[in-house]
Amino acid sequence: MPQPMVPAAWTPNADDSALLAGGYENVPFDEIQIGQTASMSRKLTMDDIELFATVSGNSNPVHLDKAFAADTRHHRIIAHGMWSGALVSGVLGSKLPGTGTVYLGQDLRFLNTIGVGETITATVTVVEKRAEQSVVVLNCVCTNQDGQLLVTGTAVVTAPTQKVRRENQELPQVQLIHHHQHDALLARCDGLPPMPTAVAYPCDETSLRAAVDAAAAGLIEPVLVGPAQRIREVAATFGMDITRFRLVDAEFPQDAAEAAARLARDGEVDALMKGSLHTDELMSAVVRKDNCLRTSSRISHVFVMNVPTYSRTLLITDAAINIAPTLEDKVHIIQNAIDLAHVLGVPKPNVAILSAVENINLKIPSTLEAAVLCKMADRGQIRGGVLDGPLAFDNAISAEAARTKGLVSPVAGSADILLVPDLVAGNMLAKQLTFLAHADAAGIVLGAKVPIILTSRADNLRTRQASCAVAALLAQANRDARAARPAH
Repeated sequence: MPQPMVPAAWTPNADDSALLAGGYENVPFDEIQIGQTASMSRKLTMDDIELFATVSGNSNPVHLDKAFAADTRHHRIIAHGMWSGALVSGVLGSKLPGTGTVYLGQDLRFLNTIGVGETITATVTVVEKRAEQSVVVLNCVCTNQDGQLLVTGTAVVTAPTQKVRRENQELPQVQLIHHHQHDALLARCDGLPPMPTAVAYPCDETSLRAAVDAAAAGLIEPVLVGPAQRIREVAATFGMDITRFRLVDAEFPQDAAEAAARLARDGEVDALMKGSLHTDELMSAVVRKDNCLRTSSRISHVFVMNVPTYSRTLLITDAAINIAPTLEDKVHIIQNAIDLAHVLGVPKPNVAILSAVENINLKIPSTLEAAVLCKMADRGQIRGGVLDGPLAFDNAISAEAARTKGLVSPVAGSADILLVPDLVAGNMLAKQLTFLAHADAAGIVLGAKVPIILTSRADNLRTRQASCAVAALLAQANRDARAARPAH
């Protein structure tokens, strides 16, 4: 077997005709020369590893699990043949010999591990030609950005016999839909004490399991408020252990909502969580004057959404409480969302005030309100964020769309908060992102003295836990604010 050769560097030359301006051409058997080389470089990302795992079915934690990899002597995520072998295949199929190459076999030795973030260069060098069936043998070498030798070996291919020229081929776009988009949000709750939470009327499997699972995750300490015997029956039927949770007996949904609100009023819990009662039943108890949970702010709802195709966490408001908010309502809704963004770690969020168009149109009231809201922010009547509007949705989340329209905006393409014109628009937008764009969502009600967790029967476990995580961060911020106030 010929010994592998490690080139110090590869420079395109006259013999390497694989890559042409505006297109590619292959190197047929008759043109291939001993010693001819070609290379390809690529940086390894976690998405690459996960895509390989998905295609191959290889779920080995050595490749995928950061905690597992950290326990190894390499202290990094490891990728061996699945990555380097694919790079070698890429050089053979696209450069040397190129289009028409048929892979017959390979013999590779993996000398060192490959870590995420490393740039790997695969180089093939022709060492033998066999006229029978146009067979070519190539040495294969992979090195990292430091020149460290990672892989050596040989590949045997059948080379094409005819010259083929082709234009650059655009490969299909692949989008990975991760199931851990809310990981950073949940991680921020590590070390926080479980949040005492009154769960109003958890009388079906979905709502009771949401509370039990959140407690198991260390996010909340639930107080179950509702018909005690019925709650116990639901727990027994679906195999949930609630023996360590406090139960407050309340027969009807309205009674449970009132009892939960009083627990928050009296400081026994730091948050409220909706069970299997209607949202308006819970919110009616929250806004009752004698329950003392109102503040000077308008109550509003925010969806906290992580969208796979968008680099920022999106806050969408209001899509659940205010049906047709007035201009004054929108001032409160924006300020609530900005204050939440601060708690979530965004020091000066960009607020896009959405409408159907980006120009002020006298026939579209939301465009006029957007202009007024921006001026109010200029005057300090809305604080802590950067506002712009009206913005159409595409301009708010796509800088390219804004440039195409000649729109100059500090918010376009980098919005953190989307203020929708009304509940209908917001609810449709949030659900479209969830069900069509595979966004992870969480929901929270703001403007009361305690955060209120609104869950839906269609919410999955991660959505419910993320909603509890947002509430836990808000509750901690409230405790910190109270502790910072001077004693009277």
